[in-house]
Amino acid sequence: VQLQASGGGLVQAGGSLRLSCAASGRTSSINVMGWFRQAPGKEREFVAAIGWRSGIVSYADSMKGRLTISRNNAKNTVYLQMNSLKPEDTAVYYCAVQGVTGRYDSWGQGTQVTVSS
Repeated sequence: VQLQASGGGLVQAGGSLRLSCAASGRTSSINVMGWFRQAPGKEREFVAAIGWRSGIVSYADSMKGRLTISRNNAKNTVYLQMNSLKPEDTAVYYCAVQGVTGRYDSWGQGTQVTVSS
């Protein structure tokens, strides 16, 4: 599966962004699509995920209440709506696919989100 993330950018604190991730290739193997982020000098961390068939969602506690993850199966695309953004949300955001292995083994190129104070 190939992933193309988009939608990042520069936004002021309190603002919103909507990230998109389009999947192509062997999309029938997708079980879960997730978002992760990595800030400078920090480890990559989980942000949100959605079951591709079930639609069941999960969110990182640190961002819960400010995120909505959704999907459009017909377009093989997952979205991440982020509201009330904070400077500490600044990071590169990556989308990833969990397939038959049960691990996230396909990753997009990342999209930069910068939140100014």
